[in-house]
Amino acid sequence: MVQRWKYWFFKKALPHKFCDDVIKYALSQQIKLGGTKEIDANKKLSKKQIKDLYQYRDSNVVWLNDRWIYDAIVPFVRTANKNANWNFEFDDAESIQFTIYKKGQFYNWHMDGFEDPYDMPDDLHKHGKVRKLSVTVALSDHKEYKGGDFYFIIDNSKNPLKPKQMKAKEIKEKGSIIVFPSYEFHKVAPIIKGTRCSLVIWFLGKPFK
Repeated sequence: MVQRWKYWFFKKALPHKFCDDVIKYALSQQIKLGGTKEIDANKKLSKKQIKDLYQYRDSNVVWLNDRWIYDAIVPFVRTANKNANWNFEFDDAESIQFTIYKKGQFYNWHMDGFEDPYDMPDDLHKHGKVRKLSVTVALSDHKEYKGGDFYFIIDNSKNPLKPKQMKAKEIKEKGSIIVFPSYEFHKVAPIIKGTRCSLVIWFLGKPFK
């Protein structure tokens, strides 16, 4: 387990059998199309417009809520939160997103977090909370696909359309985990060949003070 500026990572943390079991189980469930959102780019962009501009996506997803998957991942999240000195307070998590990226699919620059808390009185797990920590788990072996690299933005102040970026190379290994604050911009580059499967979980807590 090591921190690399924007994120904390655990290489090959989960057994291959666990990864294979998750893939087999998820593919037996209902697969949905990941949302896609696109807006026109302007020369002068507000922070909100920049955030909206990055919301391009093409992938397929399956939503899971299985305790055995949470139980395998949560200990790594708690360790990263402590050792990276984020010390974010969180007390819940959203449904697990199993994501499938095939040739040509991608998820452009986006941020998981949001300033306003969920306004969902009928859902006590989410109501009044925000996303604080994001987790990505590599389920596929990097030899099974080409492309699909995971990037973080280092600086987008000069050109929001072409920000300076950093590759999270540690997430390429099957069973590896990266944990990062949900306010960090990141993306998954287009798949050139093969299929990339991963898990994503967002951990929730009261709004930042």
